[in-house]
Amino acid sequence: MKKKILNIAFLAIVFGLTLWSVFRGENLNQVMSLLITANPFYVAVSVGCVVLFIACEAVIIFYLIHTLGSKIQFSHCCLYSFIGFFYSCITPSASGGQPMQIVTMRKDKIPVAVSTVVLAIVTIMYKTVLVLIGVAVLIWRPTKLMSYLKPVEALIYFGLFLNVICVAILLLLVFHPRAFKVIAEKLLSVMNRIRPFKNPEKQEERIERITSQYKGTAEYFKSHNHVIIKVFFMSVIQRFLLFAVTWFTYKAFHLSGESFMVIIILQAMISVATDMLPLPGGMGICENMFLDIFLPIFGSTLVLPGMLLSRGISYYTQLIICGIMTIVAFLVIKEQKREKGE
Repeated sequence: MKKKILNIAFLAIVFGLTLWSVFRGENLNQVMSLLITANPFYVAVSVGCVVLFIACEAVIIFYLIHTLGSKIQFSHCCLYSFIGFFYSCITPSASGGQPMQIVTMRKDKIPVAVSTVVLAIVTIMYKTVLVLIGVAVLIWRPTKLMSYLKPVEALIYFGLFLNVICVAILLLLVFHPRAFKVIAEKLLSVMNRIRPFKNPEKQEERIERITSQYKGTAEYFKSHNHVIIKVFFMSVIQRFLLFAVTWFTYKAFHLSGESFMVIIILQAMISVATDMLPLPGGMGICENMFLDIFLPIFGSTLVLPGMLLSRGISYYTQLIICGIMTIVAFLVIKEQKREKGE
């Protein structure tokens, strides 16, 4: 309970600081009057993109579970997706989504061995898409894109580094669990010397549990190459659906002159920079990066309303939708258990 209160307090503080950093010195009446001018059709399309983004993960989970021989209703996969994104939105580095999905799947009689393999593949593909976009842009360095990204280039390099480390750890965990275990235990030993743990044995047990859980994922990768390729392309579509919210925001304000791909990739680079930062949903950093990157595209008058609409739909609307559906998911599972007399 104490941990939950601290998490809520941290979220509230970060949200408050975000509002302060974004709105200080701004004319709120003018911003609101500009927001009202947004084309409702493009706003609705943007919300649709968010819903499809969430649904894409449900499709991937449904597909992977069935390739493992387990049967599950697609509607339940949608609930897993809502739960995952809700907890990812409110926890630093999106760390809370996958554990809650595993807990929910277990309540739905899906073995941990199955859910772990499925969610490991989902996470690896989801992160890999982002890493490949970031690496491609920073190696290719197209002049137009780099001119927009110049104010935040250092942060993008740092974010890409963190994402590469994350993917590397996941791949090490999947394909070389013994090496992962050795490295993790050495790091644990160093951390224990710097700041002794109250219960170091518990941390060692946690490493052992994580290593054993991912045991079946390597075998799956080797025996289901065609499935992995399909999931990768599904993940590309999923990622681009969320990035497209910024494009439709651009159109909603009756703007033109910049291409679809430029705006999509710029939004992708914001995700590259912020995806692994220890802030819920990259709150604060995402908003300010948008203002820096998209100032030349939206213009000084519309960049703040543009950020509020784009971010409001891609993150805050997603948070609200997933929060409501998470409550529905828990009620559905509770009702099912009651009907089965559990």
